[in-house]
Amino acid sequence: MKSLLTALEEGRLIELPESDKQKSLTLLASLIEAVPSVKSHSNIVEGVLARESQSVTYLGYGWACPHTRTPDEGELICAVGWHPSGISYGNADGQLVKIIALYYVPETQRNLYLKEISGIARCIGANIELQDMSSFSDLNSVRLRLLDIVTESGIKSEHEARARMIRLEIRPAAVTADPSAIFDPALVVPAWIVRDSTGKITVLSGDDGIVKELESLPDGSLRLDKEQVISVKGFSIHVRQTSSFAENRYMFDCIVVKAPKR
Repeated sequence: MKSLLTALEEGRLIELPESDKQKSLTLLASLIEAVPSVKSHSNIVEGVLARESQSVTYLGYGWACPHTRTPDEGELICAVGWHPSGISYGNADGQLVKIIALYYVPETQRNLYLKEISGIARCIGANIELQDMSSFSDLNSVRLRLLDIVTESGIKSEHEARARMIRLEIRPAAVTADPSAIFDPALVVPAWIVRDSTGKITVLSGDDGIVKELESLPDGSLRLDKEQVISVKGFSIHVRQTSSFAENRYMFDCIVVKAPKR
């Protein structure tokens, strides 16, 4: 359960803003693409959606565990989304999915991924209390449920210690929650940046602030073809894919992560 614990520690547990399956998968995959250790051009969003179109990754008990594989080396990475009302997922029993645990699986971590997924399924299946998906009142209650699953799964002692530390951090926060510490999925925004031969950029995004701020930068200041991650004006820009065109023009498919407001 190492990757699930790491997701909780690093803030990759979010409340999904929409009940649309594809949008939810895209958002969770984008969170993983924004992890610094994940290589650019990993195409996680595309990989997850393609695999899901071939086989529905419903685990049971209101859980789904979609994933994408990569030949690259690296760590098994997880991002978890919760939807209070549930998402229509296309599973045969028609039960709405409330928890989506999405995994990025390097080939060297394939066995670890299978072990983690089977551990989740076995733990939930053997414990009726853990099957109850209606008792979640907020994201903290979801986090505590996930920690219950980690603990019940019989993890190694060092991971159990990490789980206890997360619990200690959660309970005081539930009383005096700091809104700035809660991840807002609206902070992760897709954007396409077009650069011409002079270095001038045009930004295509649904976020007016991102468009205005990035287009106000001096020509040539965004070295998107030289750096995987760029921090500028309160944004962290993660390049997912680069396409070249005639007249020395380029299009950069990006994920822009905005800094939370304090």
